Amino acid sequence: MARHVKKGDTVEIIAGDHKGATGKVLRVIPGKNKVIVQGHNIAKKHVRQSRKNPQGGRINVEQPIHMSNVLPVSTKSSKGTRVRYQLSEGGGKRRIASDGTEIGVVRKTS
Repeated sequence: MARHVKKGDTVEIIAGDHKGATGKVLRVIPGKNKVIVQGHNIAKKHVRQSRKNPQGGRINVEQPIHMSNVLPVSTKSSKGTRVRYQLSEGGGKRRIASDGTEIGVVRKTS
């Protein structure tokens, strides 16, 4: 099944404590239908001393957010937008925002 968000997308959170905030998707967890958004839904994690964390103590960790609670941000309106899919002539799918702009495409300037 196609997902409406991908790693690297800028998304708007539409529900929960961080409603209205935007951030970049760091990771998509397809088995649980969750995403991790940079800088949001942060929790404290207690870690032991190790080579990776020689000091130990408490660290901040981003927790997953359900995919239904985020929307990709349209480049045209800079707001969260619903996504539809369009088949391209090559046989692949393209994600199109409800206002008609393509999502997740970096346009080259010539």
